[in-house]
Amino acid sequence: MRHQLGLAVGPATFRIGSAWRGPIDALARLYAAYPPIDFARRVPDFTVRLQPVQPWRRFIRSSIFIAGDHMLPDAAPMALEHGLLAAEMGMNLQMALGWRRHVLLHASCVEKDGKALVITGESGSGKSTLAAMLGERGWRLMGDEFALLDPASGMVFAFPRLVSLKNEAIDIATAGITPERIGPRLEGTPKGAIRHLVPNAEAIARMAEPAVPRLLLLPRYGFAEAHRPVEQGEAFVRLTEASTNYIALGEAGFGALVRFVRTVPAVALDYPDSATVLAAVEALWGEVA
Repeated sequence: MRHQLGLAVGPATFRIGSAWRGPIDALARLYAAYPPIDFARRVPDFTVRLQPVQPWRRFIRSSIFIAGDHMLPDAAPMALEHGLLAAEMGMNLQMALGWRRHVLLHASCVEKDGKALVITGESGSGKSTLAAMLGERGWRLMGDEFALLDPASGMVFAFPRLVSLKNEAIDIATAGITPERIGPRLEGTPKGAIRHLVPNAEAIARMAEPAVPRLLLLPRYGFAEAHRPVEQGEAFVRLTEASTNYIALGEAGFGALVRFVRTVPAVALDYPDSATVLAAVEALWGEVA
């Protein structure tokens, strides 16, 4: 790996290497406030490699293949101009396939007064946008991609990587944010336009602090405002579907999710726009916090 960078994000550490300088320079700018990793003193948890599909593709029609400790051999290569996205996807892949210290929930998470709001749902439900907006409105952003549930304590641990914003959500979530906290706009990705948002200074400084889960939110964007309580059985199934390592953890994962649904109320929330969902979240939080 000609170019590389070490990062600590919450409890996880990464070595990201690339055959090209561009992706590493982009990462270094956006992760400048994160703790660096000295490879001579600490072995990272995961390695991500951005490498050419063929040696000559480093120079001609450059194409990135994402590799590392854990990889998907049949994954499609990505264009070099999407190198930052490839690195982010590579870190996601390592966590999803290799992390075993916590139950991994594909969820966004924010915290207030030591209590966590966990937000999960299908792609397009608006969980990343909602977490990003709350993180700029008095909440601490704990993560956009994964919430880390500790099987022993039941606490949620932070994993505040860059927030991935898509299409029309980009302008909504980045309004009023200084340019140095916003990554380049990446056009033509499989999910359309993507732009990354750097969590604020508090989120990064406090990323080692866990929180007690207090509310599980299941949002759905594009519908008239409505909300309903979610029964424990439904919440349990939704969480197993949202976890990438529930089966691998076996009894520990089962026990952690059972305790979660028994102690954390869950609400399904439909909403048509950002103003509506922000007001609804604050109202729901006021009932449980």
